[in-house]
Amino acid sequence: MHTLTETKLIDVDVATMRRWLHDGEAIAVDVREPEEFGEEHIPGALPLPLSRFDATALPQAPGKKTVLVCYIGGRSARAAELLFEAGHRHAFHLEGGLFAWKEAGLHTTG
Repeated sequence: MHTLTETKLIDVDVATMRRWLHDGEAIAVDVREPEEFGEEHIPGALPLPLSRFDATALPQAPGKKTVLVCYIGGRSARAAELLFEAGHRHAFHLEGGLFAWKEAGLHTTG
C-alpha cells in the first residue's frame, strides 16, 4: 500500500535529460564541489555542493523538473535523501551522472 509519505528517487537517463534541457523542461543542479564544477559541468547547470546542501536553497523553476547531477550518481542520490528528509516526496537525478553525459559524447563547459 502506498502512503503520502512514500519517497521516490527517479533515475533520468542521458537522452531524457538532454531533451528536457533542450526543451526547457528541466534545470540541472550539480551537487559536486566548487572545484569540480569549475573544471567542467553540464552547460546551464547550477551549483549546489553536497557539502553545503540545503534543501531550502534548491532552485525552483515553476513547471520545470529539477534534476540532481554529480559525477557518477552517488552524491546526487545522497542529495535526494536530504530532500526527502526535508519533506520532498520525489527527486530526479541523472543516472550515471556527468560521466554518463560525457560517455554519450555530450558537451561540458567549465
